[in-house]
Amino acid sequence: MDFNFPKKQRLSLKKDIDNLLEKGEVLFTYPFKVYYRVGNGEIINRSMFSVPKKKFKRAVKRNLIRRRIKEAYRLNNNMLKEEIKMDILFVYISKEINEFDQINSRMQEVLVKLNRSVKEDNIISIHTPD
Repeated sequence: MDFNFPKKQRLSLKKDIDNLLEKGEVLFTYPFKVYYRVGNGEIINRSMFSVPKKKFKRAVKRNLIRRRIKEAYRLNNNMLKEEIKMDILFVYISKEINEFDQINSRMQEVLVKLNRSVKEDNIISIHTPD
């Protein structure tokens, strides 16, 4: 298994982020609010992580949480289906700094929900006439 998170897997272009926020779907699993958009036009899944400054004023705390989220994603991104490519934005909405174990278990739940919702969307789009 490949547990890396190279730069090409990061969502960084403003145009792509705006597109994700406008046309993407939302999934909520505490402590994450996840925006995702299937069919990003790339050959890989791209991700982005956000910790609001409104909830954590100190950059040190925001960076700590962001590092924990990235590590949890890096260890579990192989749970995403390889045939479906998407852009994903993880927004941390908790007011507390959670331990890595909690963030990791919630990340696994989020990725399972993502797979399930993407699978349902594909089934619906296949069976509905256009």
